[in-house]
Amino acid sequence: MHFQKLKALYEIPLGATRSGALFNAHAYPTKISPESVALLIACHTKPGDLVFDGFGGSGTTALGSLLCSKPSEELKGEAKKRGLQPIWGARRAVVYELSGLGSFIASTLCSRPSPARFILATQRVLAEAQRRIGWMYSATDLDGDGGTARYFIWSDMVKCPACEEIGSMWAGCVSFNPAQISDEFLCPKCGTKCALDELPRNYESRFDALLGRQVAVRSRTLVRVDGITGKKQWSREPVAEDFDLSERVRNETALGRFPLVPMMGKDHGSWGDLWRSGYHEGITHIHHFYTHRNFIVLSVLHDLVENEPADIRDALRFWLSSYNSSHSTLMTRVVAKSGQDDLALTSAQPGVLYISGLPVEKNVLLGLKRKEKTIAQAFALLRESQGEVEVVQGSSTDTQLDDSSVDYVFTDPPFGGNIPYSEVNFIAEAWLDRTTNTKEEAIVSQAQKKAVGEYESLLTKAFFELRRILKPEGKVTLAFHSTQSDVWKALVSAYTKAGFSLEFSSILDKKQGSFKQVTASNSVKGDPLILLCPGLHKTPIGNIEPRNVIRDLLSAADGCRSNEPDEATSQRLYSRFVEHYLKRHHAPPINASQFYSELALVQSLR
Repeated sequence: MHFQKLKALYEIPLGATRSGALFNAHAYPTKISPESVALLIACHTKPGDLVFDGFGGSGTTALGSLLCSKPSEELKGEAKKRGLQPIWGARRAVVYELSGLGSFIASTLCSRPSPARFILATQRVLAEAQRRIGWMYSATDLDGDGGTARYFIWSDMVKCPACEEIGSMWAGCVSFNPAQISDEFLCPKCGTKCALDELPRNYESRFDALLGRQVAVRSRTLVRVDGITGKKQWSREPVAEDFDLSERVRNETALGRFPLVPMMGKDHGSWGDLWRSGYHEGITHIHHFYTHRNFIVLSVLHDLVENEPADIRDALRFWLSSYNSSHSTLMTRVVAKSGQDDLALTSAQPGVLYISGLPVEKNVLLGLKRKEKTIAQAFALLRESQGEVEVVQGSSTDTQLDDSSVDYVFTDPPFGGNIPYSEVNFIAEAWLDRTTNTKEEAIVSQAQKKAVGEYESLLTKAFFELRRILKPEGKVTLAFHSTQSDVWKALVSAYTKAGFSLEFSSILDKKQGSFKQVTASNSVKGDPLILLCPGLHKTPIGNIEPRNVIRDLLSAADGCRSNEPDEATSQRLYSRFVEHYLKRHHAPPINASQFYSELALVQSLR
């Protein structure tokens, strides 16, 4: 690509939406919108070219290549606004992804299932599930009329350190009008106040029928029921019928297909980097992340899916997985938002395995009913697209591609120890029976005994493989973000050892909104976007002192503050700081925390 065309593509931050059917069909950590990648592919390649991604995630590059054959009007409009001349048309794409979950999401979407057949199948599955187990979500409204529970809120039981009374966290921490979850517990009995994170939780011994032994579990009590009767939604405190239903469910043994799997393959407490003694005590197996009710419901749903035609089963498994770990586990929670009278329901916190003291048990059947529309829309967007896509669950350090066969690479490698993907994805992968080979996972992980050196070694192998399969004139666009200087150094070292040098750099903006909204000049977050080309490593240009760089960046931001106010935000300045060093063939010399301290100091002296 000509220098001026590259400049037009990379000099303005590239928007990356976090909305739309393709993005929201199935959650996955650090996703990038496929529309943004489609624009890069269409500018760097021509129809029929081979595109590769060695860290494929949930298939963004594969989806982007398919979108090139049928670009939306917004996508074409963005290219025109930037003065770009992309060549639209079908490409070929090969994506390698180590994760069992990521490769499953990608392969299912790229198989382009029929949305009509998918909807018919979900309706059959939900109807039969409602017949078998719908009673588990039954509830009466405020007038005593029969309805359906939308969700149940549970509360940890805690012990007051003063009077030793055992009560609910809900009673001592939650208030309304406005809604607030206090970080202090006020004992309802004696009035003692104490910090919530220092308050001992209460545990009870319970027989685990799946494991066949007694286990210690955190004591919880039901504190609220939210439901619907007809079209009327309602909320109330639990009544005797709710506790009776919970006891009936607890004694239910009619399970379908389910994974009886210890977390990370370790049948004991500390199973990974995300294990925390404060709220993971007693959680050793997959089913401990669920209420018994939702575990039964999901097991029955998986059983029903296996009775559907073989060619639609993966689409249905995709549907179940899309709602499973994000909404069906005890990691679902309520939060207090400023200015709201009631608590707000939210999904599991992404990138962690956090279980709050106020977990929420959602109605899985209702949630799946809502989810089917978004997934059908995603299938419909891809149904008429053209192009060949191959998704391989495997390591990018050893592909089966020929030498000099790839025209262009877009990839988004793991950011050091930012997210332990294999651990975050483990619950979903257990249900899918598709695990990740952690030996090849490029990560900084204490649990896996991998430091920055091991991470750099795996990245270097992957870049050497990229260099082998890339054509001499090919390019590599790399999205990457880290707050740690040593992780940046590992990345720069890996691609330079493999024979790549930086040609251009830019910013990838990630913002909620439509693609059209995001590509406008109003985004607030940014990850460095790096264009690499095969070539000799260039000599670093000076070891520029960080404080001087920060001063220059602030001066540049002042010059465009009126037209581009986001350039003056601390997040954008950090991205520009990283970009400044990368352009000079350096890794940033300080961590993000040090950068923000220096930034505050420089700003105070201006």
